Amino acid sequence: MAANKLILIMKNNILEKFNLKNTVCVITGGAGLFGPKHAEAILSVNGRVALIDINERALGLKVKELNRKYSNKIRGYKLDITDEGNIKKTVRKIISEMGSIAILINNAANDAKVERGLEKLTRLENLPLSVWHKDFDVGVTGAFLMSRIIGSLMAKNKKGVILNIASDLGVIAPDQRIYQKNKLNPGEQPVKSVSYSVTKHALIGLTKYLATYWADKGVRVNSISPGGIFNEGLSKDFVAKLTNLIPMGRMADADEYKAAILFLCSDASSYMTGANLVIDGGRTVW
Repeated sequence: MAANKLILIMKNNILEKFNLKNTVCVITGGAGLFGPKHAEAILSVNGRVALIDINERALGLKVKELNRKYSNKIRGYKLDITDEGNIKKTVRKIISEMGSIAILINNAANDAKVERGLEKLTRLENLPLSVWHKDFDVGVTGAFLMSRIIGSLMAKNKKGVILNIASDLGVIAPDQRIYQKNKLNPGEQPVKSVSYSVTKHALIGLTKYLATYWADKGVRVNSISPGGIFNEGLSKDFVAKLTNLIPMGRMADADEYKAAILFLCSDASSYMTGANLVIDGGRTVW
């Protein structure tokens, strides 16, 4: 009987580590596909979320949708994360309205889909320099600025978590064969942009730097490298080519990353910093 009681106590203590009651989490790229899913993970364990995006209309719709389900524990803030002055103002506003920020999820990134007839612009030889700069501004500089401003506050508080959303393409190079289309000349074939993969590699590098920089300040910094999420809008040919590269033989479901987000943002991962958690169905193993 005593042994069973001890097991129950241990189990409850472990589960309690995942509880984020009233903890404030800031999530960038909040109006996209991943952002609201990260928010759901935090909200499901009693956390509170400040969802950030530059697209005010799309952000408003996401916030309204989530608040219906999670009882008004989420607020939306329009913000250009490449504007340092506005970041500082918005952070002050979040703290004033919601309280001290304990978690930052750097999720924002550019991953523009090339319109039909413009496929060749994604190619290394043709990629506009303006696109390269913009992708780095959002995916790397934005994450750096958000981390510097919010992370510095966490360091003063001696506690905090930063989670960077990288990609399996931050670990490996894109296999351009899966993007190829029939009846196109080699120089016109669409490819995954060089800037997407390179910015995700850089984000993992930023993770390691920040993890060691603030290790003695109680701030943990990790990243996650997810694989592609399946949706009905993807062509059957593309899905077949990609899943052929994945040992598990399928793409991820939209909800399959929530548990990992929760683990890395909570005390359940209290002895983990500077790590990149790869969740890709085994793609980067082959």
